[in-house]
Amino acid sequence: MLLDHIDSPTDLKKLTLPELPQLAEEIRQFLIQNLSATGGHLAPNLGVVELTLALHYLYNSPQDKMIYDVGHQAYVHKMLTGRKNRFNTLRQKDGLCGFVKRSESEHDVWEAGHSSTSLSAAMGMALARDLQGKTNKVIAIIGDGALTGGMALEALNHIGHEKRNLTVVLNDNEMSIAPNVGAIHNYLGKVRSEKIYRKAKDELDWLLRKVPAIGGKLARTADRVKDSLKYLVAPEGALFEEFGLKYFGPVDGHDIPKLMEAFKYADSVEGPVLVHVLTLKGKGYTPAEEDAHKWHGTGSYKIESGQVVKPVGPPMYTEVFGNTLIELAEQDDRIIAVTPAMPGGSGLLKFAEKFPNRMIDVGIAEQHAATMSAALAMEGMKPVFAVYSTFLQRAYDQVVHDICRQSLNVIFAIDRAGFVGPDGETHQGVYDIAFLRHIPNMVLMMPKDENELRNMLKTAVDYNEGPIAVRYPRISGTGAAFDEVMTPIEIGTWETVREGDYAAVLAIGPMIQVAEEAAELLKREGMNIRVINARFVKPLDEKMLLSLAKERIPLMVVEEGSVQGGLGGAVLEFYSLQGIQPVSIQLAGVPDIFIEHATIKEQRVESGLTAEEIAKQLSSLAVRKRQKAT
Repeated sequence: MLLDHIDSPTDLKKLTLPELPQLAEEIRQFLIQNLSATGGHLAPNLGVVELTLALHYLYNSPQDKMIYDVGHQAYVHKMLTGRKNRFNTLRQKDGLCGFVKRSESEHDVWEAGHSSTSLSAAMGMALARDLQGKTNKVIAIIGDGALTGGMALEALNHIGHEKRNLTVVLNDNEMSIAPNVGAIHNYLGKVRSEKIYRKAKDELDWLLRKVPAIGGKLARTADRVKDSLKYLVAPEGALFEEFGLKYFGPVDGHDIPKLMEAFKYADSVEGPVLVHVLTLKGKGYTPAEEDAHKWHGTGSYKIESGQVVKPVGPPMYTEVFGNTLIELAEQDDRIIAVTPAMPGGSGLLKFAEKFPNRMIDVGIAEQHAATMSAALAMEGMKPVFAVYSTFLQRAYDQVVHDICRQSLNVIFAIDRAGFVGPDGETHQGVYDIAFLRHIPNMVLMMPKDENELRNMLKTAVDYNEGPIAVRYPRISGTGAAFDEVMTPIEIGTWETVREGDYAAVLAIGPMIQVAEEAAELLKREGMNIRVINARFVKPLDEKMLLSLAKERIPLMVVEEGSVQGGLGGAVLEFYSLQGIQPVSIQLAGVPDIFIEHATIKEQRVESGLTAEEIAKQLSSLAVRKRQKAT
């Protein structure tokens, strides 16, 4: 097999062009085989095989900078740069990262787990290159879905203004994670369909090449005529040309010779060039071709049938959220769901079927989604902004400035709160408590189980005094039975789920179960540990905190979130402002490091968030209590 002999871009360049299609087929089979065991981003990587081969065959990485937007499409890049023998460790602890990672290889020149960053990075690298007098190439590979991100359009505007030499490869497969939406998507769709324009453009290019060079004013007039004719006959590049980039395409992204021709053209032109490449997401594996959305990112699966191996047990919190929102929307026609390109991942596909007019997918545009939700709330609607914790980071200013400052009734449904497992450090949902709880007017809560999630959503819908957020994890529920009728929870109230007097644990979300396991371990040693569901991070249950202080009972705060700025910090701040010195408080949460990809269980072990570790710390707290008492 050709693939057996490819361990670097240098090895790739030893092959002849006619051998590359065979290598492409071998790469696809390798990906299908390996990802069936590890899971991963299958469909997007199957779609960029020829594109990646052409880039590495023509350019000289890492001297030439290949910048992958997001990294969903970088598996082939990893294979060609010496990492194919580690694919059995993909997305596993201490194994190969699912995204581009600078510490893995010198060929990984940019890291991104969030989309729409590649063009800004390319601009920065092109500027640095020119200021340092270097001559290397800069190539940004961005998907059509990522192009809807505001940051990408900001960068595109600047690139066109600066006129630096760089190449933007627009990988157009009509999808991000879900099918794309919006005017840019529709514009690109027209470009794909207007074959007559492409034929006319080829003929026009041939004609214009016959026009002799003319000097001075006549030359400038001739250039304007050329541009006008180009827009008249071949308007598909007009948008990008108006941004200041030379447009080339569309190009068949699975035809290596045509790709090579396009990139050579880009290198021959002064200034920025956009090469529009059409690819098929999931190419080479029928189930992925037929449902690229489902196969964008997947767990392990059976190759022959395409059946994904799913865990057996209670429903995921995401599913409970989606089903509950439908129930609430049936009772309240003000409810409208808003998502930034994540209708499937956020559990809203059924909602979209039931209420197509009340389901708004804005594409990859979290900032716009937040501010639009503010306006919806201002006009009397009940917007539910369903967003992953890690993606909400991108809309921080809008949450502060447009929603909380105006105290608008926006509901935040924050999915993937806490550890996310194999998606790793770029996707960990461990910072939202810290960046939300300090904002005035915000209410922030997290359920201990799926039944409480339902009641919290009811609480959020009934709340009319400003923004309110409910965060929930990327795991299955506990199997809790649902109440017959959803009941609002009094804002800022906690509940004791286990009595005890040796020490008290204030825990939220899935840490409730971990705390109860720790309490069971210590019960065998004669220590009765109280477990409190501190379900409201803001406002705190001040009445209960004052009561705990009067008892002089040692406290431990346990959260699957950043210790800095988390629930524990909120408790310490409260006691400090009250002038109270608690007998003892221990904080347990995510340490001040980025937690890399692994299983959620392994990530909890790394952070000390296990029943055994918590029991050990609680035992120490109880011992200190007895020592003080004597």
